[in-house]
Amino acid sequence: MSDAFEEFTFRSSLDGSQEPSLLWWPETKEPPAALIVVLHTWSADRFNMGPKVLDACRERGWALLLPEFRGPNLVKNPRAREAGGSALARRDIIDATRHLLSERFERKPFLFLMGGSGGGHMSLQVAGREDFRWDAVSSWCPITDLVAWQGENPNYRPHIEAVCGGAPGDSPEIDAEYHERSPLHVASALAKCRLLLAHGREDRSVPYTHGWRMAQAIEACGPEAFYFSLFAGGHELRHPVAFDFFDGTIKAAAAAELTG
Repeated sequence: MSDAFEEFTFRSSLDGSQEPSLLWWPETKEPPAALIVVLHTWSADRFNMGPKVLDACRERGWALLLPEFRGPNLVKNPRAREAGGSALARRDIIDATRHLLSERFERKPFLFLMGGSGGGHMSLQVAGREDFRWDAVSSWCPITDLVAWQGENPNYRPHIEAVCGGAPGDSPEIDAEYHERSPLHVASALAKCRLLLAHGREDRSVPYTHGWRMAQAIEACGPEAFYFSLFAGGHELRHPVAFDFFDGTIKAAAAAELTG
């Protein structure tokens, strides 16, 4: 089975720009049962996650979509203000998924969303702020509060400020950017998702309190299918655990269809 990724572009439904994505399509007789959308990390682009998850997709015969949502969240990115959890970046992920569904699928597959670190941040942003139904979402070591992270990690401070337009407290407009780009504020919407949220207790890049506070906020909203793991580890995405969660989603759906 080929390891080749196919590059394609789609049109943003918000500003009309042409944006890139990568697709891996399994060579199977039947259409893929699932499409998994895997989001790149804070400082990377669409190319960084494919090799990490390709084997798991190949084993299952799932299609893999790797969207790029306005590039890395870094000072050097000329579109940094469009990245970092903005409405444009969030919609890029939805538009890429819808493009692929209309072009490649006759029937709706299971739709899974996954990311770690900046990708974990974006998975929560998309699931919590966009009107789109995912069958399951898995977010690992996510940044959930950009105001808190700006004060906690000096290495990322200039990049956070590049994304948001300045530091917290600089202006009401900039404070609104921090709020809009922080998934901590959409707990009620995330409580309606089938969601696995995991964070390493020894995370030195994004303190585990980001995941912990997010979990508490979601629990306060009476979640429908929320699972939280504070594991013994650091800043990492444990792919086998995430894929097991998605496998369980498919099995649960099959069990629910049994009528006796």
